[in-house]
Amino acid sequence: MTNIHAEAATQGIGLGVAADVIRRGDRILVIGCSGGGKSTLSMKIAEHLGLAYISIDRDILWLPGWVQRERGEQRRIIEELIARDRWIMDGTNPSTFDIRVPRSDLVIWVRMPRYICVWGILSRWVRHYGRTRPDMAPGCREKMDIEFFRFVWTFEKRFAWRIVEGLARHGQDTPVLVVKSRRDMRDLLDLLGARA
Repeated sequence: MTNIHAEAATQGIGLGVAADVIRRGDRILVIGCSGGGKSTLSMKIAEHLGLAYISIDRDILWLPGWVQRERGEQRRIIEELIARDRWIMDGTNPSTFDIRVPRSDLVIWVRMPRYICVWGILSRWVRHYGRTRPDMAPGCREKMDIEFFRFVWTFEKRFAWRIVEGLARHGQDTPVLVVKSRRDMRDLLDLLGARA
């Protein structure tokens, strides 16, 4: 599938339809670049709807001291977690779209402009400096380095195509909501009756 065709396949649904799917659904996947607000959005929806909140960073990827789990172990944990009845999972990782997307009732792609994502990572670094934030694994104190900054700055150019192709390949029957602004997030939470 070409990038143009894959992009067209992930144009997505509107906020009103997405809110209806979220209210009726049991499993929601929230993806996007770091700093875009996907964890905050996920936790608010989880709290409002009584869904288990699963963070790829906290529950699957990282061990204390910023040590990554082995890939096979990550996949095994994901398989266990998505087998549950009701959850919202926050984390991108297109290499596991084959098992996560088909199991999801809805994918929310938080696709913010990069300046918002950069502001997001810088502000959370200041807010949580020297501590571990709630959506991160224990023992992973908030940090900032040039490699992570570059990852966020180039995310759309270097990684968005993988998301587009992964959703097109594994999510033909899974609706996708693309959230492109903080206002979109607030409007979605308002439609759900959740506190923005």
